[in-house]
Amino acid sequence: MDIRPIDDEYSVSGQISVEDLDQIKAMGFKSIVCHRPDGESPDQTPFGAIEARAKELGLEITHVPVGPMGVTEEAVRGMVDALDEFPRPMLGYCRSGARSTAIYQKTQHIRG
Repeated sequence: MDIRPIDDEYSVSGQISVEDLDQIKAMGFKSIVCHRPDGESPDQTPFGAIEARAKELGLEITHVPVGPMGVTEEAVRGMVDALDEFPRPMLGYCRSGARSTAIYQKTQHIRG
């Protein structure tokens, strides 16, 4: 797991696993946003499995997938909602962290 801070409130990572969630919680993260569509890769941990364990740990979590069409207006709205509603620090993840970075950057122009 390679967590990269974007700013004091938001960091990104590539795909996480259920086993990573205890460490994510211990690092002080309070919420998680998954930007990876389920079924993108056969070795990918399904969002539902990560969501179940995150909730057991008391982490807020949501799924705002960013697929082949890129960062859509709908996805940006979903991310803005997550930023408005969820506690921080927040971790966004996808396959590599690139989509999680791109969608966050787009929200900063809106939330400015």
